[in-house]
Order: sequence, then C-alpha cells, then structure tokens
Amino acid sequence: MYDCLVGRDKEVVPFRARQLRNLLCDLGPSFIKAGQVLANRPDIIREDYMNELCILQDDVPPFPNQVAFKIIEEELGQPLEALFSKISSRTIAAASLGQVYRATLRSSGEDVAIKVQRPQIEPIIYRDLFLFRTLASFLNGISIQKLGCNAELIVDEFGEKLLEELDYTLEARNIEDFLENFKGDPTVKIPLVYKNLSGSRVLVMEWIDGIRCTDPQAIKNAGIDVNGFLTVGVSAALRQLLEFGLFHGDPHPGNIFAMRDGRIAYVDFGNVAVLSQQNKQILIDAVVHAVNEDYAEMANDFTRLGFLASGTDVSPIIPALEAIWQNSAGKGLSDFNFRSVTGQFNKLVYNYPIRIPERFSLVIRSLLTQEGICFTLKPDFKFLEVAYPYVAKRLLTDPNPALRERLIQVLFKDGVFQWKRLENLIVLAKENVAKMSSNPAIQLKNGPISRSWQTVSKLDLTDTIKDGARLVLFDEGIRRQLLLALTEDSKLHVEELVDVYKLVEDDINIPAVAMEVVQDFPNVVRDFLLSWSNSVLSDR
Repeated sequence: MYDCLVGRDKEVVPFRARQLRNLLCDLGPSFIKAGQVLANRPDIIREDYMNELCILQDDVPPFPNQVAFKIIEEELGQPLEALFSKISSRTIAAASLGQVYRATLRSSGEDVAIKVQRPQIEPIIYRDLFLFRTLASFLNGISIQKLGCNAELIVDEFGEKLLEELDYTLEARNIEDFLENFKGDPTVKIPLVYKNLSGSRVLVMEWIDGIRCTDPQAIKNAGIDVNGFLTVGVSAALRQLLEFGLFHGDPHPGNIFAMRDGRIAYVDFGNVAVLSQQNKQILIDAVVHAVNEDYAEMANDFTRLGFLASGTDVSPIIPALEAIWQNSAGKGLSDFNFRSVTGQFNKLVYNYPIRIPERFSLVIRSLLTQEGICFTLKPDFKFLEVAYPYVAKRLLTDPNPALRERLIQVLFKDGVFQWKRLENLIVLAKENVAKMSSNPAIQLKNGPISRSWQTVSKLDLTDTIKDGARLVLFDEGIRRQLLLALTEDSKLHVEELVDVYKLVEDDINIPAVAMEVVQDFPNVVRDFLLSWSNSVLSDR
C-alpha cells in the first residue's frame, strides 16, 4: 500500500514478491502450503506474485532421527529392529509435513519407503487455519465482489485439502485406488502399500527404484526412449483427469520417476483430487467446444464447472476466450504451449469475477508441473502433439455413451458432416497407438495385461463401427445428416468414404466385426422393433 501511495509499486514488485516468498517460508508449513496454493490461483493474486510463488519449495530441515523412529515404534506398536533389518541413517526427503526413510523389511527382505509425519504438526496446522479464517472474515466483502464467494469458503477448501494430507490412512486408500485404476496398465507403476505396517502418522510403501525426471541424461543413458516415455506420461495424466476422475495433485519432479523398463512411476499420494462424472463430461465438452470453436458454450462450461456463479452474464467473457484460444491454437500444434495459454487465462481470471475451485487449481498446477517436466526432458516438447492423439483415440474407441455423443458433436458442425475432421481423428489416434505400442514396458508385459492393452498395437474400432451402425439404424436425425453428407453439393462423396476406409483397413478385422454383428443381431432386431413400436405409438 505504501508503494502505491508513493507511486513506485511497479518497480518494486519483484523485490516485494521475493519478500512474500521468504516470509511464507519462515512462518512454517501451513504458510508454505498456502503459498503453493496461491501460486496457482490467478483469481486471488497478480501474475507477477504468482510467478515468484511458483518457485516456493516445500523443503525444510529434517527433524531428528530419534524422534522419527520413536513415532514409527509408537504407531506400529513394535520395536524398529523387529520390523526392519535396515533403515537409512539419513532422510531420503524432508518436507513441511513429514519426511521419508529407506528401509528393508525383516520378514521378506523387500526394500520399502517409510513416510513419517512431523511431531506436533496437527495443532500447528489447526492454529494457522484458525488465523487464516479469522483474517478471511475481514475480506469477505472484497472476495464476494471480485470472486462471487466469501473468502472463508476459499480458506475452508484449502484447509480441507491440507487436513487430508495429515491423515496417512487416507493416503493409503488413495494408493489403493490408483493401483485399482491402473491395474493391467503396463506403462504405469504405482507402489504397493503395506497397510498392516501403516497408521495415521506412518506410511510404509514399496520402494521405487527409478530415475528422477529432472535428469534427462540419466534417462537416455538407461536406454529409455524419451518420446515414448513422454507419451506414456501425458496419457497417464489425461487418464487420471478424464477417465478416472482421480488424479495426482502434486506431480513435482520429486514425485515422478522413470523406470528402467520405460514405465512412469508415481509416489506421494497425500494430495489428490477427485472429479465427479459430471465434471469429467463437462471437461470433455470443453475440449469439443474448443475444437468446434464454440466460445459461447465454452463460457457456459465455466459456469457448469463452478468457475462462475450461476446466473452470471458470460457475454463479456466470450470475446476474451476467443482471443486466447485463437491466439494459441491458431499457431498450430507445433507452437502450442500450455503455460502461455495459462498465462493469458490468468489475466482473464484476474479481470473478471471468476473463482477457481480448489480441485481445478490442482488440475492447472498438475498439468503445468508435468509440462515443465516434459520441457526438462525435451525442450521442444509440444503438449498438444501428445494430448490430442490421446483424446482422439478416446473419442473413437471409448464405448461410454456420453463420449459417443461427444464424438457426434465433433463430427457434425452446423449439421454438416466433417470428413476431414474424421480423417484427422483417425490419424491422431493411430499416432497415439504407435507411440504407446513402441514403449518397452508394453513389450516386456510386466504382469497381467488388461484386454484394452492386449490390442494396443492397433486401433480397435470394432465397437465404434457397431455403435455407429446402430445409431444410423435407429436415429432418424443422424441417418438424414449422414445421407446429406454422402450427397452434399449434389454429388456422391464416395471418395471421402474410400479415404477413411484406407486409413482404417489395416486396423479392422472384418471377420471379427462380422461375427460380432451376427452375435448381436437378435438384440438389434429387438431394439429396432421396440423403436418402431414406440414411433407408431407416439404418432397416435
């Protein structure tokens, strides 16, 4: 405020931002965590302060081994020597909420990681949250005006996530959920958790012997194909976000490793976020609206996701969204940069009454962090060059009815079938399949492979063809649009149909499709008769 009064606020911003970062570090764990959250909240602070807070590290001096070992014995109810034949004398990692040791199980000889919570951390966190909430109560008026909600709600969202990180039994459940989600996926490694050796303050997990993603030379020396590994990483991140709705909220370089067989490994599952089925579908809608350049619907997606209060006039935001997307996507995939788009989006958020829900601030943080890791491994990495092929494959092959509906929205624009768009989707999907199938982890087939991964070497469109045929048979509107597409401009578009067939002929098993059709024929006849009878009854 003093800087503003004397007219030097702009020139001292870098100095003040550094002051803020250092102050948060000195104030302790809650303030460090709050700073990390603010680094991804353009709706709350200015971009120049955000950039400084992005380098805020969660590294603090470790607490003494004797204290940590006593907590382990208290939590597990046994002497350390009875459980572990060996334990590291130094911490492997130390953060504001806890620290990690490497040990060997006495019973099996397996190497494990032991995560131990800092002593007396819980009352400190509760005290700080009380202070945050008290301060927030004085800022409610400004917050409602700028963000459309009171400041206490923002503190409550932050506090809820922070308290979840203190409960290691919850983190153990998170690991089990991730294991279940990636079961049968040969490209992703999730550590096993030893629940019988874990408690609310101690967590024992399988030791991950991987290479840090910040060491590109070590990854290359291990013979890992960087392009293949990046494809695996981006696909795993998008699966968490769009398929499972459960994603890693803190994928910084210390929490992601490259396994020597090409797999990507994740550790530290204290900070995860959950997206509802509705939110996942809205995110996919937003992708479809971006592809179709439907900016009015993109703005409505913001309201549906909770960025804008219900009933907010979105018309002022539409031109800003259009400018951001066209400026970024207009350069083409080769120049698209997620961080630059986020930078432009941050300005939009700061200037309009947009509030970023906590779970979506984690999404933004997660994607930005992972893109940063990708840049470390490959400086000319292009996020969309990997992300688009995954989304294309998902749209073309996922049998989920909601995704089938989105595929139709992509293929039809203003009632006109987009032949070129279909060709592009197939090319991109095949590109994703080619990159994924070249990964050594798939060739080695670590453990049982799920059915969806057994056919990863080719684009399986069997279910899509069946569903498409059903749709044409039963949906009069789609049937009419498709016939118009084939006879558009008073000519038969056989050439486009042939081009599409040439793209997929190597990936379609005609006998298998025919067999599927024959087996499904009774169901098709039944559905056709039901559809016909319903139409007759509705006419009456």
